[in-house]
Amino acid sequence: MSYSVGQVAAFAGVTVRTLHHYDEIKLLRPGARSPAGHRRYDEADLDRLQQILFYRELGFPLEEVAVLLDDPDADPQALLRHQHQLLTERIERLRQMAAAVEHAMEARKMGINLTPEERFEVFGDNDPEQYAQEAQERWGHTDAYRESMRRYATYSKDDLLRIKAEGERLNNALAALLEAGTPPESEAAMDLAEEHRQQIVRWSYDCDYGMHICLAEIYVADERFTATYDAIKPGLAAYLRAAILANAERAGHTPG
Repeated sequence: MSYSVGQVAAFAGVTVRTLHHYDEIKLLRPGARSPAGHRRYDEADLDRLQQILFYRELGFPLEEVAVLLDDPDADPQALLRHQHQLLTERIERLRQMAAAVEHAMEARKMGINLTPEERFEVFGDNDPEQYAQEAQERWGHTDAYRESMRRYATYSKDDLLRIKAEGERLNNALAALLEAGTPPESEAAMDLAEEHRQQIVRWSYDCDYGMHICLAEIYVADERFTATYDAIKPGLAAYLRAAILANAERAGHTPG
């Protein structure tokens, strides 16, 4: 059984010109010619073309493809294993890229339809997209991050304004307790710490006491978080951390 150049081009999804070029550079010589001198390709030729196209898809230059295929010591089975390994690695890279693009699309939905004026109204100087890439790198593999991105992708401008208002009210209440000298271990402070956790659960992801403690440590370890809270009231970041720890202990959660 042999096939014409047109048939092979149709099988392989390449152009007749490409097959002519492969013949001219001696990368893929047809196994036979018709009485009229037309190229005829046999099964072995098709196998070689498949290998050529595998390597081309992986970005190998034609010169390197020729070296790989024409190596007299090359084992055909080993070549297939090599191609399979390379393709598997590429599939994984593409899968990771696709996941990254999906995360980016979800993140971009956080206010993507808002005008610049609306974005300022909702986020002010704390636009969450400012640190979107860092957040993805640090927590993108977690269920909490994916759930938060999924939820925020569904929120309207009014939802975002409500989230902002709830957060501001809570922070102001915490600042008032700090101003009054109320200990962070007090019932009032712990109740606000619990409300802080419940806001995260309601709007972002399931935040248990262990995760809440981790967030508390970030608030004092990352100067950007500390600056955000301390801009409301100096010392508020540390105060919130202490209230969160006390609230977790009240709930029976022991850090560590």
